[in-house]
Amino acid sequence: MALEHKITASDCPCWRRSGDLCRSNLRQPPLTENLLVWISTPHVGSIAGCAIFDRMSIMSSSVRLRGLIGWLALAFVAAALGGLGSVNAPDFYSQLVLPEWAPPAWLFGPVWTLLYLMMGLASWLVWRVAGFDAARLALLLYLVQLALNTLWSWLFFAWQNGLLAFIEIIFLWLLIVATLMTFSRISKTAALLLVPYLFWVTFAAALAWNCWQLNPELLG
Repeated sequence: MALEHKITASDCPCWRRSGDLCRSNLRQPPLTENLLVWISTPHVGSIAGCAIFDRMSIMSSSVRLRGLIGWLALAFVAAALGGLGSVNAPDFYSQLVLPEWAPPAWLFGPVWTLLYLMMGLASWLVWRVAGFDAARLALLLYLVQLALNTLWSWLFFAWQNGLLAFIEIIFLWLLIVATLMTFSRISKTAALLLVPYLFWVTFAAALAWNCWQLNPELLG
């Protein structure tokens, strides 16, 4: 029967400072946000398994701060690039025939600012806990959805293509769900930070569909 016990970094022969996962593992445990080491050993005295250390325990405060700034900067660079494609958004939005439940144009800026802030914090938490190597899939999904997020503003406001904008936002929604699910395996807090983003994009998808249907001349 496999034994489970906690060890320190010095106890694990395959632990590497550049990563969080021992590579000699036979099976991989779930990632955790706490300082938890999971070791599966077929018999007493041998260590053959997988160790996960919370990076907070080995990462200096300056590295954490630089990481935070970097992930927040990445989110807001994406926001800025999307903003370039939506410089005409207020005027264009005012020309559209809108459903009765459409929000006022001034609301989008504050909402997206908060959502980008939460996205940056979520990605930083995942990186802080697991590092890029251990959280490669989660962070790559995050980066791809961030790119699609930027592209949507260009499709809808700059190029005024309602069909492509709607198709793209469906793919964006699916990627957000996938990102949230992979984030949740590493940091529940990070996953929760993406929930408002998912809700808002769900709402935005419904709004994009209605705008496209109500404005075939402008969004044809």
